[in-house]
Amino acid sequence: MKQVVFYKTGLPKEVLQLEEAPMPEPKAHEVRIKVTARNINPSDIMFIRGMYGITPKLPSSAGFEAVGIVDKSDQKGSIAVGTKVIFTTIGTWKEYVCVPSNMVIPSPPGMPDEVACQAFVNPLTAYGMLESSGLKDGQWLLVTAAASAYGKLVIQMAKQKGIKVACTVRRDEQKELLEKLGADLVINTEREKLQKVILEQTQEGVDVVFDAVGGVLGARALASLKTGGKMMVFGLLSLENIPLNSGLLIFKNIKVEGFWLTTWMAGLSPESTQIAFRTVFTHLLSQKVKVDVEATFRLEKFGEALEAYEKEGRNGKIILTS
Repeated sequence: MKQVVFYKTGLPKEVLQLEEAPMPEPKAHEVRIKVTARNINPSDIMFIRGMYGITPKLPSSAGFEAVGIVDKSDQKGSIAVGTKVIFTTIGTWKEYVCVPSNMVIPSPPGMPDEVACQAFVNPLTAYGMLESSGLKDGQWLLVTAAASAYGKLVIQMAKQKGIKVACTVRRDEQKELLEKLGADLVINTEREKLQKVILEQTQEGVDVVFDAVGGVLGARALASLKTGGKMMVFGLLSLENIPLNSGLLIFKNIKVEGFWLTTWMAGLSPESTQIAFRTVFTHLLSQKVKVDVEATFRLEKFGEALEAYEKEGRNGKIILTS
């Protein structure tokens, strides 16, 4: 089978390579999946660079999220051969992977592979952060890097709850796109002062910030919170830590906390987990919440896919198919 692997961490274009590997054999509790599609997430790139919360065991394949067809069941036969499943695991940039049977989710009938392969990480992160935020109808949420796949999802989900959404972007052409999705306020932080616009439009500041950027923008977003507000940090696209203003934390009683999907899901009850998946899948199937695809590439064309991923102005996911 074909797989994309790296033997040392670094920039993807410098360390990734395509190679042939033996067909994996599942353990008694695992199913083997013929992967049909996987999307490229920022976490995939951070993992390859050795900058993610999980350290790669080298050599390693890339990718955490995918959809595929079960071609060999576990010893109990708990999932029928031929079942299309959504799953996460370390190393999805392969033609075949083995995954514990209790870690895969049957794909809803009628969901295209291009949607199913991105139905886990970003949609569930958006859902989980909104649930954890405590935001109510009429309150303000600020989302940094809101033109991302995650940002567009959280805008759509927040609007269904009556939450007002402010967004940061870096290009004016992204404003109309996010406004059509339901954003109440879109700020180009390359030309506008974030705190000034937020205060003018909300009077007091926002109730909650979802920050994926860190660095200086993260600090400005923090300063845009109202008294008693909360920042939830789930990414570091700038690769720079937020320079925290201790005075803001003290005198405005502001809270800063991290969010990682893996940790959040580990704390859910089985019933809450089912509700989360059912809610997200219903949104995606009904197209009340839509995901965008920019382009698809065969797995062996991963180099071209990475170039497309890094393209300035990209508005949809890059998908790798088998």
